[in-house]
Amino acid sequence: MNAVNLHHHDRAALDCALQHIIRDRSLSGGNDMNALGKLRQHIKRKGLRATIRVVWRRYVFAHWALLWMKRDLVSPVPPHQLKPCPPLQVKTITVHNTAAFARHFGDRVNIMEELATEGYTGHMYLDGKGDAVAFIWGSTREYHDRHFYGCKFPVKKGEFFEFGGELARAYWGTTLSVDLQLRLWKAMQAQGCNTVVDVCDAHNIPALKLHIRMGYQEQGRIQHVYRLFGRWRFFREARYSDSRLDALRKPSRSPVPEAVA
Repeated sequence: MNAVNLHHHDRAALDCALQHIIRDRSLSGGNDMNALGKLRQHIKRKGLRATIRVVWRRYVFAHWALLWMKRDLVSPVPPHQLKPCPPLQVKTITVHNTAAFARHFGDRVNIMEELATEGYTGHMYLDGKGDAVAFIWGSTREYHDRHFYGCKFPVKKGEFFEFGGELARAYWGTTLSVDLQLRLWKAMQAQGCNTVVDVCDAHNIPALKLHIRMGYQEQGRIQHVYRLFGRWRFFREARYSDSRLDALRKPSRSPVPEAVA
């Protein structure tokens, strides 16, 4: 999940329609009419304001504030009330099995192959049809995110950087969001790691709540990423002292007072 208000596939469809229009402004060809039709459908489904917001972020200016998180790999995960997940097959992602992403993550098949080629540790979860419905990655060395944010994420000795975790929509809110992390942590422990670090967009509330549920701690660092006109990127790291997660934590229930006779 991403911090943008629209689902990833909605953004991809909008980008595709806009790219058609930008490549050819004659508007007389069938492709252009089809692109305009998709754009109209998007506006009708999501609203003009939401569509303009996405266009602005995609082609004019975007800013991400990424909170650095960390967690040890041995402390138990706090109790949760997630829905159970049906049985899935777990496989290590290699350059030879990335075709499994075609159905649910078709626009990232090439990215999965690149990450596998570069030697990162990746797990995918397959349903009964052999389609990948979830995936997650880990890196024991500095990770250069060339596919989205564009910046580098340093990794210290004993740490690993967790990235790219995503679930198909049907599995949101299930125990899979916990299980895929626990399995990756175990695999990275076998590689000598004792701490997981990652970043989370400060506006991605569901992802922040997931970090709370998994017992992550804030590092007090923010990686700012700025993108101008869809091309130029600028980076800046800042520090903070007040917690950005406390406001999202569920208040503890006070004990019910005993009745006075």
